[in-house]
Amino acid sequence: MASRKRVHGDTDTQDGVKAAHKQPKAGGNEHVAAVILARGGSKGIPLKNIKMLAGVPLIGWVLRAAVDSGRFNSVWVSTDHDEIEKVAKSWGAKVHRRSPEVSKDSSTSLDTLREFAMLNPEVDVICNIQATAPCLQPKHVEEALDMITKQGFDSVFSVVRRHQFRWQEVKKGSNDLTKSLNLDPANRPRRQDWDGELCENGSFYFTRKELLLKKGLLQGGKVAYYEMLPEYSVDIDVDIDWPVAEQRVLRYGYFGPSKPEVVQLMFCNVSGCLTDGRMFLSASGEEMVSINTKDTVGIRMLQKEGMKVILLTSSKDPVVQSLADKVAERTGCHVVKVGQEPQKDLEKTLKEEKLDWKDVAYMGTDEPDVHCLNLAGLSAVPADAPMVAVQASKYTCHTAGGLGAVREFAEHILLQKKKAKSQMTD
Repeated sequence: MASRKRVHGDTDTQDGVKAAHKQPKAGGNEHVAAVILARGGSKGIPLKNIKMLAGVPLIGWVLRAAVDSGRFNSVWVSTDHDEIEKVAKSWGAKVHRRSPEVSKDSSTSLDTLREFAMLNPEVDVICNIQATAPCLQPKHVEEALDMITKQGFDSVFSVVRRHQFRWQEVKKGSNDLTKSLNLDPANRPRRQDWDGELCENGSFYFTRKELLLKKGLLQGGKVAYYEMLPEYSVDIDVDIDWPVAEQRVLRYGYFGPSKPEVVQLMFCNVSGCLTDGRMFLSASGEEMVSINTKDTVGIRMLQKEGMKVILLTSSKDPVVQSLADKVAERTGCHVVKVGQEPQKDLEKTLKEEKLDWKDVAYMGTDEPDVHCLNLAGLSAVPADAPMVAVQASKYTCHTAGGLGAVREFAEHILLQKKKAKSQMTD
């Protein structure tokens, strides 16, 4: 079970605002907008909101979940930065260019959301999704939104259950003694005998526009919380660092609607993926290229799990073609020559294999691969790939081509297959 819903009460607890008890509009014709706040300035990590996390820009994780939920009439990124705007649009979001007045270090989320609401009067319900919550799943926002549109709540926010005993802080130099805040030390409960406490996890806040504009509240009126499990409650801003977050996201992040377990075949470019782009010349003038043994091990790992691997080469590069033939001889892979439009060249192969693009993992390197990267169920590029390919792929490797990138993608594929199998048995 991924989440639990709990009602906070029939009336709110903020500023004495009485519950509105609104009913959803007939036909469900309210305009619901998702708004992700992503200011360019960051005191910790520069441009953190578009820094790559497990192969995807940080903001891309929540944008993918919001768009794929299919429950928002519009999905927005509110920003003051050109690069963030470009990334937002590439992930299917509209952009609210916030004014300088709400782009200061002292500006609050409420200031920015109020500005957005005033500039977009057609919006009835706003969902403020935090860019720093990369394990958000579409089902989380779907179920929380139902609490507003079907159950009549005015605001719903996400929480996580924590089992942590809290103690009062004692200021340095004070003679005061600390005291417990949420337990009796004489009757210290076992974890299994204690329900714990609900804490905001910062993933999202749904609110009706009237509550935001008239009362200045994200949580008010008839308010409820939506409980998320701890594994999905990742908040990079608060309690987790980047390497740890990457491991969590690889296991619990949302990778799109396709089912990883059906990936049965991998297409892999030899040039730029298995090679690093360098050409060596022997004393006799013979041209040579090299490959990394990590990558051939990665290919065998996939084959061991029943996946077929097909190497892609260009007919214009005889040296790479010769290398591909050698790798194929050692690993049992097939080799297919492709031109400037690999998609068209590979349609025949897919038809012969009786597979669709969703059944395929594709590893490419440059602009000609964009269509295949977009179509494939899983796709990746090496760390040194140009931005046009990075934006089209679902995963960007930490390693460059020829230095173990194929092995890294192979491990990613196998992790997703394992994750899918575990979900099926839950």
